[in-house]
Amino acid sequence: MRQAIWLTMKKDLPENIVEDISIAVVLENATPESKLWNVYLINLKNEPIKTVLISSKGYGQKDGGDVKTSILRHSIGDIAAHDYALIELIDERVFGLTNEYLLSYYINDQIYDKKFIFLPESIVESNLIRVPILNKPGVMIG
Repeated sequence: MRQAIWLTMKKDLPENIVEDISIAVVLENATPESKLWNVYLINLKNEPIKTVLISSKGYGQKDGGDVKTSILRHSIGDIAAHDYALIELIDERVFGLTNEYLLSYYINDQIYDKKFIFLPESIVESNLIRVPILNKPGVMIG
């Protein structure tokens, strides 16, 4: 019975498509000894997004065993049109894992949500682009 109620409720929700929103893993600084990477949410829309919430986690295989990172939850607040917000610092040691970001935000009292997934080994130099708005090198999905 509960499953039938949940399915009815889910199908009654509007399908709000997330567009013009990206998450980028950005190379902030590089020295011969280390690289500093940050994760950003980028609002490419012509309007602000409100009450932005993001959860992040990593998971996969490393050294023959299952690995899971802690789930981090971020309350970002509002992001203006054509602006960005820092989500978190990211360590290169998790680039071999699947890195997942679950985003939720509001526009005009309508909720939008989307899952962004960086696959293992996708955050590599050959995939770097010039990230819009930030104008820094990074790997961006949207």
